[in-house]
Amino acid sequence: MTHEKTVLIGIGSNTGDKTTLLQSAIDAIHTQIGSIDQISRLYQTPALGFEGADFINGCLKVTTQLEASQVLEKLLIIEQNLGRTRHDDGLYHSRTIDLDLLFFDSLISKSERLELPHPRLHNRRFVLQPLTDIASDFEHPVLKHTISTLLEICNDESIVTPLVDQLTNPMQAFDFSKYNFIAIEGNIGAGKTSLAHMISHDFNAKKILERFADNPFLPKFYEDATRYAFTLEMSFLADRYQQISDDLSQLDLFKDFIVSDYDVFKSLIFSKITLSEDEFVLYRKLFYQVYKDIARPDLYIYLYQNTERLQENIRLRGRDYEKTIESSYLEKINSGYLEFIKNHPEFNVKIIDISNRDFIKNRVDYLWILEQICA
Repeated sequence: MTHEKTVLIGIGSNTGDKTTLLQSAIDAIHTQIGSIDQISRLYQTPALGFEGADFINGCLKVTTQLEASQVLEKLLIIEQNLGRTRHDDGLYHSRTIDLDLLFFDSLISKSERLELPHPRLHNRRFVLQPLTDIASDFEHPVLKHTISTLLEICNDESIVTPLVDQLTNPMQAFDFSKYNFIAIEGNIGAGKTSLAHMISHDFNAKKILERFADNPFLPKFYEDATRYAFTLEMSFLADRYQQISDDLSQLDLFKDFIVSDYDVFKSLIFSKITLSEDEFVLYRKLFYQVYKDIARPDLYIYLYQNTERLQENIRLRGRDYEKTIESSYLEKINSGYLEFIKNHPEFNVKIIDISNRDFIKNRVDYLWILEQICA
């Protein structure tokens, strides 16, 4: 499972093509730091502390898996790449781009390299006004006031003028509007749950996650597959039906679509591997009887990873009962999925090979997967 943090970032520019520079900064933050959840309005404000052209300022709310020091480092690199020149004279200067790390969740840090929250934000109307657009109720962890309250009591009398021009969220390039229900499938350790979680967050989707951890027969199966295979598959059959029926029947008017980290047809794939031929024939009859009226996804995503990567992922997540999973078992599962996909051409399936990618640690890989899904 991913560990996400909310970051609030101030953006500004007072030289060059200001709006274009701000958009370029947003695009770079989107690629290198995390998903942009909200973008404030843009405001024109006078230069503060020096004689210079007016600034255009705004704020961003970003979700990231990076640490605060990593976010700061990447912001400095983005500034440099967009022509920001820093001076050592201790004075304020005009700049092509200014990216300030304002808050990192509610982290309080005071070091030479990183001070959080930003020590001067509560005295700057050009920060508080756009910040109120996207995080009015966020409480300053040191001052113990919300952003909206800080704006009300701020002594800065600078004129902050809202602009008509707005910036574009790069996440809008990914269009999920043609799907009502997406199922993400893959082998054990492929990253199904992590991807479902990330898509759910970034695209306002209702998330359905398989409750495998609640199954008491799963650890027993890995200890004695022959004895517990049929019991395990029957328990999954019942539980998946109950869960998917409940979740699909409970409409959420505030979500745009459904994303699940499994599809009920995985029951057939796994049972064909784990059960004897006679048991599988019986199981298949029960399966089609149970699922005859169940809603099917508009899109199946199959995440393919090679066996070596799967074993590494399984080892890293550290579930005791998975330690004995053999590579041959994983290869049978993969073959089972591919055979199932081949025999069901009526399903809308996208096979995405992620063997050489790590979409959890590398945001570029995550964005690449989104491109494959929406292509």
